[in-house]
Amino acid sequence: MKNITVYTDGACSGNPGLGGYAGILQYNGKEKIVTGGEKDTTNNRMELMAVISALECIKEPCNVDVYSDSAYVVNAFLQDWIGSWQRNNWKTSGKSPVLNVELWKRLLVQTERHNVIWHKVKGHADNELNNRCDELARKEIDKLRIE
Repeated sequence: MKNITVYTDGACSGNPGLGGYAGILQYNGKEKIVTGGEKDTTNNRMELMAVISALECIKEPCNVDVYSDSAYVVNAFLQDWIGSWQRNNWKTSGKSPVLNVELWKRLLVQTERHNVIWHKVKGHADNELNNRCDELARKEIDKLRIE
């Protein structure tokens, strides 16, 4: 299987508010950028969409290292929140419904397709690719302001 590196970030102006997301995929010296946005969304939804969009554009099953500054996304897998949510019929440990279930399910399809290794990076720090994703996500918000 191919080895692909993915960096992602989501951003929101207001929460909820205008949102944008971005992913940078790297393979064999090449780079692909995926971006998008929504007018009425949350930061967590944009963080999820960044990862989903990046993984969905990979054409075949691959080994994928995903780097994200979102504890919400990364810890769902590293701390197996996702497994607990599924076992509890998409309820949190406090028995409330898990937010963004449709996006989590969409992401699960991709994590079953690819061998994903999750990496938490510090946001707004010295990680060049994470900072680029943040900038691209914010540009998506700016596009929505113009519409």
